[in-house]
Amino acid sequence: MPLSWTMFSMKKALRNLFFVVVLVFIGIQFIPVNKTNPPVENEPNWNSPRTKELFTRACADCHSNETVWPWYAKIYPVSAWIAHHVEEGRSDFNINEKNYGHGVDESAEAVEEGWMPLESYLPMHPEAKLTPEERKELAAGLKATFGLD
Repeated sequence: MPLSWTMFSMKKALRNLFFVVVLVFIGIQFIPVNKTNPPVENEPNWNSPRTKELFTRACADCHSNETVWPWYAKIYPVSAWIAHHVEEGRSDFNINEKNYGHGVDESAEAVEEGWMPLESYLPMHPEAKLTPEERKELAAGLKATFGLD
């Protein structure tokens, strides 16, 4: 009889733990996360429509004020992680800010070397994956657009 009582107690404890986890998950959804797009102050004078198209496809969600927030950006803690990446990306290099940010100098190299777009971004945004030819094309376009070496 003690064995069945122990099993009953374990099942009850697991059920209670499950409910606590669910309640905590629901509760953390109310933590505010900034998912706004500031006004566009600037638009680069793109060297070509193709450069703009490649940049928009692979870079704009994190490096512009025109982020497209996906549905899963509404679910905490994923929303906090995404918002942090966007905030960090915008602070490094933002095409919609007047001075672009300090990362503009490294933008072409980041694309050429494969640092950008981030590997963590690609599974949910397969359209952002650039072929080697597209990498070269975008890097050359960024160099021409922003007057880099």
